[in-house]
Amino acid sequence: MKVVILCGGKGLRMRGLTEDVPKALAKLNGKPIIWHIMKLFSQYNHTHFILPLGYKGDQIKEYFMDYPWRDHNFELNLGDNKYRLLNETDSWKVTCVDTGLDTMTGARIKLVENYLDEDTFLLTYGDGLADINLEELVKFHKEKGKAVTLTGVKKNSQYGVLAIENGIAVDFTEKPVLDITINGGFFVCNRKFFDYLTSDPNCVLEDEPLKKLIIDRELAVYEHNGLWLSIDTPKDLEEANKIWALNQRGQ
Repeated sequence: MKVVILCGGKGLRMRGLTEDVPKALAKLNGKPIIWHIMKLFSQYNHTHFILPLGYKGDQIKEYFMDYPWRDHNFELNLGDNKYRLLNETDSWKVTCVDTGLDTMTGARIKLVENYLDEDTFLLTYGDGLADINLEELVKFHKEKGKAVTLTGVKKNSQYGVLAIENGIAVDFTEKPVLDITINGGFFVCNRKFFDYLTSDPNCVLEDEPLKKLIIDRELAVYEHNGLWLSIDTPKDLEEANKIWALNQRGQ
């Protein structure tokens, strides 16, 4: 099953760390965020990735063009300028598609439609990580039989919460888990999903397309209660470096 990873945005809230590189290439434990995402999918044998590119997309292309020699030991024959890898590399297929500098998420997905020849594909954001069981996610999607399944997660409040009675604080909870479900990415989509998208650069996935799917009762929600990280700011990246490293060691 092919995987679309949205990695064309400018990452404005990451400024200071990503002015020279796109957010998907920001380093998490020494590797780009997108590498960690691809590793997760490849653990479930999903190894063909479609990357709708935008902001500094040339750097993402360069990263994958250089990936075999940059991230592996190799032996170089200077006579014919050929090299041989000395350790195994990832058997990934990566399709890079330029989808415009200012194109919104919905339009980026629509613009890679021709690269998706199967009835079902996976979709996620280039700045989100989770310890999600993708096999269970796909099984849930098939059981529900809807056009799209998204992963719903509970998010911690970034603030402490006070309980107040008659002007007196009676309880305080530090960064509680909110009793709401938010879009955690990690979608499973049927081709019917493309009927809800347009190639208009202003088509935002999280706006009209999702709203119309809900009206048509074509959006299923898989609830994930495990680890989920959204890396939007330098502080998020700092926290993710601590949390993700511990999660990987614990597997």
